[in-house]
Amino acid sequence: MTAEPVENEETAGIVREQLTEAVALCRGAGDERELATALRRLGHAEQDAGNNDIAVARYEEAVAAARRAGDPLLLAHSIRHVGDAHRAAQRLARAAVCYDEALALYAKHPDPPALDYANAIRPMAILKEALGKTAEARYLWTRAKALYAAVPIAAGIAECDANLARLA
Repeated sequence: MTAEPVENEETAGIVREQLTEAVALCRGAGDERELATALRRLGHAEQDAGNNDIAVARYEEAVAAARRAGDPLLLAHSIRHVGDAHRAAQRLARAAVCYDEALALYAKHPDPPALDYANAIRPMAILKEALGKTAEARYLWTRAKALYAAVPIAAGIAECDANLARLA
């Protein structure tokens, strides 16, 4: 069954409250890894609620916590989300900087998780196409497709195929 808009809004509010509490608990415990994850999830909830500027702030806090935790994969994942929020707000130059850093972190890692890496390449492909850089977008869709195939994630492969066909 589909919930009524008021129910969805109430549920989203409860989720944001619970995530805010989780952030406070992680801060109190001094657990930077868990704090980064909680902040990223809170940022996602804020973005879903249409609070993009608040989402960016939470994502940026997640990046700071991930840097303190010293985990390059957590950092890359967090930075990618900052880029997604900037792209959603049409701040394409800021998004590109975030995607570049996230992709560089994944590229340096000896064994980056294929799904996370593909999910970082995907928005850069979207961004490159939005900037009119079709050849770069095709290259990125091809890379993302190979990573989605390694997992395998059928929906990711299909999205890549559709974009590659459209850009051919």
